[in-house]
Amino acid sequence: MTTLFISDLHLDPERPDITAVFVAFLRGEARDADALYILGDLFEAWVGDDDPSDVGATVASEVRTLVDSGVPVFFIRGNRDFLLGDAYARRAGMVVLPDPAVIMLYGRPVLLMHGDLLCTDDTAYQQFRAQVRDPHWQARFLAQPLQARLAFAQQAREASMRRQSEMKDGDRGRFETITDVSPVAVRETLHRFGIDTLIHGHTHRPAVHELDVDGHACRRIVLGDWYEQGSVLRVDRDGARLEGLPLP
Repeated sequence: MTTLFISDLHLDPERPDITAVFVAFLRGEARDADALYILGDLFEAWVGDDDPSDVGATVASEVRTLVDSGVPVFFIRGNRDFLLGDAYARRAGMVVLPDPAVIMLYGRPVLLMHGDLLCTDDTAYQQFRAQVRDPHWQARFLAQPLQARLAFAQQAREASMRRQSEMKDGDRGRFETITDVSPVAVRETLHRFGIDTLIHGHTHRPAVHELDVDGHACRRIVLGDWYEQGSVLRVDRDGARLEGLPLP
């Protein structure tokens, strides 16, 4: 039996092909898994559990079917779907985990994160993250009409794409550096939890990194996104394999 880890699917009505790949994954390989962990950014944007989009409805139905078949599904909120609430999680049958979360995986403790908390060099993002994760900010935002929230999300996405498209080569290099994880933050996090394996997504840089923390051999496994890599981590008692899915 295998435990599956995925993240950064960024499901969106404008990319139905990726949603179709995810549905096939849930109906196929995931049916034989011990468990499925989704480490954030399942959706490209999430403005509240009252979002009537077909993508949200399809995902909830397909994940619930998987859970009802006996495969538990666990979810950590990402930077794109941090407003995914308990109502939608119950509808889908997912168990929402804190970020970070420690799980026991075949007798060994493993630390799970979305990954954005490790990008401490990106101070502007960390300030934004602290703001939007504040319960009072979220309550005020969710009290707005649905159309206003959808418009806000669209404007934020367009602004982000515009900033990246206008970057010069030097600025792009600095952007790539600060939006990756901080090695110091990684080591401090592993030291604080006393765990030698960390699994996360967010950065879209799939890899297995070996590192030394306080004289102990540790490993950081980074999941890729589903627009370029179709990344899946398969873990069983014999080890871990970070592999790709064929994408359309």
